[in-house]
Amino acid sequence: MNNTYLLSHRKEEPENGILYMVGTPIGNLNDLSQRALNILANVSLIACEDTRQTKKIINKFNISNRLISFNKHNSSIKIPKIVKDLKEGKSIAIVSDAGMPGICDPGEDIARYVKSEGIDVICVPGACAAITALVSSGLPSSSFIFEGFLPKKKIDRDKILLEISKNQKTTILYESPKRLKKLLGELFDFCGGDREIIVARELTKKFEEHVGNNINEVIEFFRDKDIIGEITIVLEGISKKDSNFDKSTIKKELNDLINAGLSLSAASKYLAKKNGLKKSEIYNMI
Repeated sequence: MNNTYLLSHRKEEPENGILYMVGTPIGNLNDLSQRALNILANVSLIACEDTRQTKKIINKFNISNRLISFNKHNSSIKIPKIVKDLKEGKSIAIVSDAGMPGICDPGEDIARYVKSEGIDVICVPGACAAITALVSSGLPSSSFIFEGFLPKKKIDRDKILLEISKNQKTTILYESPKRLKKLLGELFDFCGGDREIIVARELTKKFEEHVGNNINEVIEFFRDKDIIGEITIVLEGISKKDSNFDKSTIKKELNDLINAGLSLSAASKYLAKKNGLKKSEIYNMI
């Protein structure tokens, strides 16, 4: 393959009046590409989730450029100003603290807004914790769902957990280390303890680790540990066989048992044993 082709783009970068979404390392600074370095060094300005974090990168690579803050707290104010600069011919890079901007941050909002104004948005690809964890998990990766951080409100959270428990596709989640044990408990309640799971911690960093194989084992592994670092979770989908049992019949039996005076817990336990299912699967029918 021609080397000139490999290093080329449609024009010399950065182009005037273009918004660049630039992927940055999720830990290992060696993952920053030469193309990303060129963009960060030569755009008119860099809009950062946190300027203090981006300074670590530009200082490491001896880049001198103007940084402005752009995050969920000020995005509504900053987006019109950035669009104005782009229309005046400036080139601007958007970066998050780590990974791909637009994934769980306001980069998604500015890309949509800028495109609605007829301005080109170009992605300079880089590391992404979700894809990194998925590829290394060994779980099916040809079709998957990315949920990011689950909502904190219980009713919204339970709705998504119920959907995850029934989905045949691999699911990817983000979680903070201080809330990981709570989420693992919820996954146990909704999916049962046998569902395959990989918890990836500190991806690309010095203390990177991948913990599996099922929810029971992962809960036990982290039970007495103080958890630190960035967390990405990859959860297998339900098998087609498990999702095809006669739900309507079992649900009717469940309602009949409850109406006869059994508690939900007792009725679910009985039907789970009778049908060779997990108790959590019976719960999910309510």
